[in-house]
Amino acid sequence: MLRIMSDNDVQGHVRRVIDICQSAVWEELWRDLQCKLCTFEDLGLSGDSTDATVWHTCQSNQVILITGNRNSEGSSSLEATIRRHNTVDALPVLTLADPDRIGRDAQYAALVVARLFDVLIDVDVLRGTGRLYLP
Repeated sequence: MLRIMSDNDVQGHVRRVIDICQSAVWEELWRDLQCKLCTFEDLGLSGDSTDATVWHTCQSNQVILITGNRNSEGSSSLEATIRRHNTVDALPVLTLADPDRIGRDAQYAALVVARLFDVLIDVDVLRGTGRLYLP
């Protein structure tokens, strides 16, 4: 089973992507991959958890994190955490390159979904890559 979680900053955007993943075009692949959307609450995280806490929790629970394009400010930022703690076994963090475009551009949203499935199909090969962008 592949577990996916949206970071707080892109919950609505990820919900739209998942809705497309579960649409008639993609639902069989979504089902075959046994994908499940998780929440912060499912992992015992609070809404104000630091980036470092979110990343470590996702890694220890084998949950793929989808986030917006965050910066690398501070030692506990997501980028700093990935650089400091990434290992060859770590799941990649998936970053929506242009989250707002997902809601207003159906073709772009379809590209995001296609890229997401490319990653999910080969997620074990992509371990240790750190951050991957969608699309």
